[in-house]
Amino acid sequence: MNTRYTYSDSPLGRLLITCNDNGLSGIWFDQQKYYPQVPQTWQQDDRNNLLSETAGALQNYFSTGDAPSTPSLSLSGTDFQQKVWHKLLEIPAGTTITYGELAKRLNKPSAVRAVAAAVGRNPVSIIVPCHRVIGASGSLTGYAGGLERKQHLLKLEANAVADDFQLQPVATAMAND
Repeated sequence: MNTRYTYSDSPLGRLLITCNDNGLSGIWFDQQKYYPQVPQTWQQDDRNNLLSETAGALQNYFSTGDAPSTPSLSLSGTDFQQKVWHKLLEIPAGTTITYGELAKRLNKPSAVRAVAAAVGRNPVSIIVPCHRVIGASGSLTGYAGGLERKQHLLKLEANAVADDFQLQPVATAMAND
């Protein structure tokens, strides 16, 4: 499959963004665990629509905290990993769940470690929101991009959700005398 890539700067470091003919296939921070070596067969394509739109959506995300929409994805992994990654897409921005809760949602309550391993192998950081999964005690654990980045992403989203919440003025009707 023909893989194309571009780089995009972010407040948390440079991002490598990849796609193929079927959709977005990767977003990795520099020095992230599982960061791929870019083979010579991949083509740098800074004008590719999907790559450009994704880079723009990520820039908007970092400036506003508004979660980017999910483009067409082409995720390479086992069937189990695919199920985990697709379940991650159901976690709303500004919220977190535990690895145990995620395992329950997958009807695999005893597979917490396998779920955590699959979360850690997520190839599309931020858009497939693996950063929204936390340890049972509420601690920030297991983010391939680094715990400082995970903390930053969660704060960014929490602030955006708080900013979106606005009290609606109470309409009062006054009787005419």
